[in-house]
Amino acid sequence: MRKFLIHLVFIVVVVGFGVLSGLSNVPGGWYQSLAKPFFNPPSWIFAPVWTVLYVMIAIAGARIWERAPASAAMQIWFAQMILNFTWSPIFFGLQAPGLALIVIVVMFLAILGFMKQAEPIDRPARLLFVPYALWVAFATLLNASIFLMN
Repeated sequence: MRKFLIHLVFIVVVVGFGVLSGLSNVPGGWYQSLAKPFFNPPSWIFAPVWTVLYVMIAIAGARIWERAPASAAMQIWFAQMILNFTWSPIFFGLQAPGLALIVIVVMFLAILGFMKQAEPIDRPARLLFVPYALWVAFATLLNASIFLMN
């Protein structure tokens, strides 16, 4: 029961903050007016992708929390979540793709750091971050392209 509750809390909090961030930072006219690269995905893809990723991120965090709550892996997990939840307000709210690019690069490095630190603690937690790392690598390329094109 304890394990279930830990997982549930992590999922509700992470997905909840993700939804709140998405609803608070809806791309508006400013974003629509930006030049975007040919590989920019359609806007409808972001919500389902991020929902699945947030569930995976939450499960990875819960698994590390159960095994090593005071570990470097857990500290990095929290750091990358803070960076994740600050990216949208910076990019969309402040309309600052350059500053958002710095945030997402640091976030990507934190994701890789989490994966390295999580490996000896819980390999499944590390593996749950692989799709997240790939998506954020793509998002970093997209952010950089938008920054350079505008």
